[in-house]
Amino acid sequence: MRLFEIAVIVVILAVTAGVIGPKKNRRLDTLMLLAVVMAVLLHGVLENYRIQMAPAYAVALGLLTILGFRLIKRARTGQPERYAKLWKSLLLILVLLLSGVSVYASRLLPMFTQPEPTGQYAIGTIVRELTDEQRNETLNAEEDGKRKLMINVWYPADPDQTEGKPKEHYPSALGEAISLVFGLPKQLFSHVTHIPTHVTDDVQLSAQEASYPVLLFSPGIRSTRFQSMTIIEELVSHGYIVVGLDHPYTSAKVTYPDGNSVYYMPDPKFDTSAELYNYNVNGIAIRAGDASFVLDTLTAWNTQDPNGLFQGRLDLSRAGIFGHSYGGATTAEALAQDKRFKAGVSLEGGFWGQVAHEGLTQPFMYMMTGTSAQHLAHPDANTDPLIYEEFIPDLKSVMSYSTRDTYYLTVDRFIHQSFADIALLSPSLFANGLDPVHIIDINRTYVRSFFDQYLLDEPQTVLNGPSAEYPEVIFDPAYTHKRP
Repeated sequence: MRLFEIAVIVVILAVTAGVIGPKKNRRLDTLMLLAVVMAVLLHGVLENYRIQMAPAYAVALGLLTILGFRLIKRARTGQPERYAKLWKSLLLILVLLLSGVSVYASRLLPMFTQPEPTGQYAIGTIVRELTDEQRNETLNAEEDGKRKLMINVWYPADPDQTEGKPKEHYPSALGEAISLVFGLPKQLFSHVTHIPTHVTDDVQLSAQEASYPVLLFSPGIRSTRFQSMTIIEELVSHGYIVVGLDHPYTSAKVTYPDGNSVYYMPDPKFDTSAELYNYNVNGIAIRAGDASFVLDTLTAWNTQDPNGLFQGRLDLSRAGIFGHSYGGATTAEALAQDKRFKAGVSLEGGFWGQVAHEGLTQPFMYMMTGTSAQHLAHPDANTDPLIYEEFIPDLKSVMSYSTRDTYYLTVDRFIHQSFADIALLSPSLFANGLDPVHIIDINRTYVRSFFDQYLLDEPQTVLNGPSAEYPEVIFDPAYTHKRP
């Protein structure tokens, strides 16, 4: 809990003790009323209100009402002692119950602080809408226009360019995505908009390097390009330009500069696994097309950049792609379809499309969670929709047909959403007993090490096998191959 959230709870409990005390004192009532008002106001002004504290706010309002009546009304005489004891007991129970709910909710969904990126660069960003004039929007029958994407470009900046400037906060899109994934009210996650990142909007690209390698990030289905900011920030701080893209109708919500939004469109129901599989083949092809279109756009910007930032500064000979879940599947298929991507990482994605039949000609790393690995080991008892009938045959096909280095890592005690920042959002719910900072460290270390080795040609010992620092990470010898 934050400082003034604790102060609100302490003041509420202290004032409750004063209210149920044996004697009324007009001066004390005035001081208690002012104490409640000041605690709640300071909390709101300095820290921002949030829904987790709503029960405490209700208690504060109730105490203000009681104190207000006590100040404007004369005390009654002859009130039966047993009634006075009864209402004081009920008030105490209610205050303790509601205050306890606020404390529990605030600890369950804390106002977390992001781990610091470990690189030398600060982080800048721009937001852009991109329209693919060569492709019609086909995922919505009511949409009669071209495919439109929203992207963020995160890029290295000099620390003195960002010092003293306000930092970007997580957007509301993150809370809405979490709400959609877990079926919880989005208001529970509205506080994420008050959590700062390490990103500064619209600063100059660092001049320390003539050009920078480029990575694309594709989020999971029903998610957002902001889901894995800790990985993105780590990469940028070490000299990568990272482009996060949202895919209309499979991302949770895509909001355009004109204020219009398009929302996730649920999959239709299918009678057979084969029908769902073919549906996903088509869906991933669209998303892989999005990735290639973004790379086309970056190529054009490298020649003539309307943003005035990236002309001649994008090293597209060292372009890679990574993604989570459906974004991991997008990564694998984009690698298969577009050889301009030189390396890729799938964070527990599927294999739908060309990649499943031909494998890859670029270095590829797949990271599987321990929970999904357990489901794969017991297919007869599997109820996880993430594990589909064709996964193992496709995995074997991809890894056997691929002609460059492949890695298959299982991360013990990870859940599917561990590759996002969700363990920080609620360690109690989503860290599965691990330190959430350690979860973030695993994600950042392995993704960056892979790209450092295969895009920057810097060998990484962490990719050679098991690590004492990260004992949760297990290399599968059946699919991990170093090829000449």
